[in-house]
Amino acid sequence: MLATGLIAIDSTILATAVPSIVRDLGGFAQFPWLFSVYLLAQAVSVPVYAKLADTVGRKPIMLVGIGLFLLGSVLCGFAWDMTSLIVFRAVQGLGAGAVMPVSITITGDIYTVRERARVQGYIASVWAASSVIGPTLGGLFAGYLDWRWIFFINIPLCIIAAVVLWRRYHESLGREKHTIDVSGSIVLTLGLTLLILAVLEGGQAWSWLSWQSLGAFGVGAALIVAFVFIELRAKEPVLPLWVFSRRLIVTTSLISLGVGAVLIGLTSYVPTFLEVSAGSSPLVAGLAVAALTLGWPISASQSGRLYLRLGFRTTALIGLAIAIAGSAALIAASFVPNPWTAALACFIVGLGLGLVASPTLIAAQSSVPWSERGVVTGANMFLRSVGSAVGVAVFGAVANGVIERSGLGDHSPVAVQGAATAVFVAVIVAAAATIVAALVMPRARVEDVELAPSEPSAAG
Repeated sequence: MLATGLIAIDSTILATAVPSIVRDLGGFAQFPWLFSVYLLAQAVSVPVYAKLADTVGRKPIMLVGIGLFLLGSVLCGFAWDMTSLIVFRAVQGLGAGAVMPVSITITGDIYTVRERARVQGYIASVWAASSVIGPTLGGLFAGYLDWRWIFFINIPLCIIAAVVLWRRYHESLGREKHTIDVSGSIVLTLGLTLLILAVLEGGQAWSWLSWQSLGAFGVGAALIVAFVFIELRAKEPVLPLWVFSRRLIVTTSLISLGVGAVLIGLTSYVPTFLEVSAGSSPLVAGLAVAALTLGWPISASQSGRLYLRLGFRTTALIGLAIAIAGSAALIAASFVPNPWTAALACFIVGLGLGLVASPTLIAAQSSVPWSERGVVTGANMFLRSVGSAVGVAVFGAVANGVIERSGLGDHSPVAVQGAATAVFVAVIVAAAATIVAALVMPRARVEDVELAPSEPSAAG
């Protein structure tokens, strides 16, 4: 929870300080890269860290992640221009790429399937608290101190998390020698970097049919094909191809992709919609979105009652139905902009996603032994990042298209309201598509997937 808190607060604290950063450093046209480069670095590093966690252990990879995040935070605090800040944000993203999947993997190691829903609820509550604490701290630092404290605040948090992890988490590793798949890791990272970069920047920094876009997609796809051939020959592949042959793992990862898309659609567009269309302050608009991360831990912590009785698949389908209902309520609320109705709709979506994300991840983790759990968790988290990246591109294209056709400009309340409504409709489509993956998911119950702990052992 301490390590997760680092990433959770960082994901919400920066947005409120962007105007102050731009006034100090300049580079208004570049500031979206503060978020894009972080997401990119985090996403492409997850599979590598996940495999290393299965190879050398969870603890050293977590400590490396916390160390990188600490280094990136210190460098960001001393950034002298927008370019340097963007580069240092990438270092932070590399740290976050280790912390997020490995912390969830450790949870899978320590707790049984029956305990894990409650514990995942605790971890989800960190995100709920951060959704309120982050914007508030960001506004206070930017308005009354200095925006650089947004990054310096991470220094004591990183040290506390590392010390507690070092002293309290113990794992027993075997003496088996492992081979690091260096070539596979490099090719996978380069290929994913180009593909995600093309998705993030297509239609933004360059047009979809430009040579930059086509080149990034083409070379990225070629590298992924080369990666497949490398993995077929690797002794210990960084991303074993058996992951894509197991129906439970494939379907739960696809569900995670849909969750990532729904999340980015709401967190990106609800605040803008409320600020422009309803005249809400940034703080009020941010708190409306925070309702989503309040609903999530409530349902996640109680999801064990459902999947123990009904199974993982049925629980996920119930959650998706609730998320779609909440999205429909948000569409209805968009015609009469109001932060309270938007917050209620986001809360309902959060309740639904809590019944989707936690049970499906627990099902996938519980179906494999210790030596495979990191890879499975990493695949799930990576697909969620991909869902967010693709969602940014698709929802951005939808919103920009609506605003362009209106001819009123992106500062018009009417145009922004229409764009937000279109995005919320696209969110429902993404949730409905996720139902297809849930329907194909095996009807696994707890007794079908729970495996006895295997060496190496881990304990808190």
